[in-house]
Amino acid sequence: MINTTLSLTHFRNHHQTDVIWGGHVNIITGPNGAGKTNLIDALHYLCMGRSFTSSSDRYVVRHDAASFLVKGRFRGNIRSEFEVACSYGRSDGKKLWVNDSPLERHADLIGLVPVVLVSQDDRKLTGEGPTERRSFLDALISQTSPAYLDDLIRYRKIVRQRNRLLSDVYMHPDEMDLMLEPWDRQLAEAGSRIIAKRAALMYTFQSYLEKAHQELAGSGLIPSIAYKTFCDTGDEPSPDPDRILDLYKYELKKSSDRERERRQTIIGPHRDELVFYLNDMELRKFGSQGQHRIFALALKMAQLYFYNDELDDLPVFLLDDVFGDLDPQRTDTVMHMLLQHHGQSFITAAHPDKISGFSASGRNRITSYEVSDGRVETQT
Repeated sequence: MINTTLSLTHFRNHHQTDVIWGGHVNIITGPNGAGKTNLIDALHYLCMGRSFTSSSDRYVVRHDAASFLVKGRFRGNIRSEFEVACSYGRSDGKKLWVNDSPLERHADLIGLVPVVLVSQDDRKLTGEGPTERRSFLDALISQTSPAYLDDLIRYRKIVRQRNRLLSDVYMHPDEMDLMLEPWDRQLAEAGSRIIAKRAALMYTFQSYLEKAHQELAGSGLIPSIAYKTFCDTGDEPSPDPDRILDLYKYELKKSSDRERERRQTIIGPHRDELVFYLNDMELRKFGSQGQHRIFALALKMAQLYFYNDELDDLPVFLLDDVFGDLDPQRTDTVMHMLLQHHGQSFITAAHPDKISGFSASGRNRITSYEVSDGRVETQT
């Protein structure tokens, strides 16, 4: 997938910015605060419907405006050319369009323009709690499987409803059992499909992770991911959802008293965990800072390789200021990997000297831009 043009109106520090992109590697440089990250955050909006730098759309609107608008034109193998637009107003919220047709659900955007993002926040993947890793896993699968995304949305709604029922301290136990029964059935059905899909993906993803980690680290350490859920999913490449469903129903009944005590749903994929290893060493507990950084970067490169094989259109690859804490050898490795990638990439760099050598060696495949105070100029 190629983004040919991008237009920003009242988006962060960009008053009105229009850019024509190169088809391969786009390098965006400029001082801190100039608006480099804002450009690829706008691209992320067009791919995923949300910012990767802000927790709320209202913080993205330029300080002197009431709304923002982002538009971009794309072309790919499935769709020859189309436009995606995203707007947010303080009074009317967020809206998404494809070719001027409004999307009924924001979720309908996911997967239309596949994207892989590498940012400084990736360190949370390996160093913080399970929420970050579940989010990575869900985003990874959702862009390849609309059915998975639908199950995930449905499952989260069911959990919220069950939790409301479980938190009702005045409801009689018999009445609560009656009220929970239909939600339990739906919870187990959607949850078992989510677990089966996650387990199957982790089985397939392992080889991509090993390849990416070897290219980046070049050591004898073998990375792996252990998927932890409430039941044994087995070692098969395609776990049986019906078997997981039976186990799910059993565990729900077994945990009913504990759920009533805690007044929340305690069984299901919303509590799953991914554990990262280098050989037999658990990364989160024993890994060095450098090992954490390389593992997180390898996860994103593995995601890129996985999408390259699984999707009809190559993903858009966004890298936000990732070279600042990489040594020259790793920087060279990443740039070589990007030049070999046939899709489109966007790189922001506050210190262009770290990657300046590749602007010359990859002259025919690199387009450079300079950003200053929300203005973008193409470099020749």
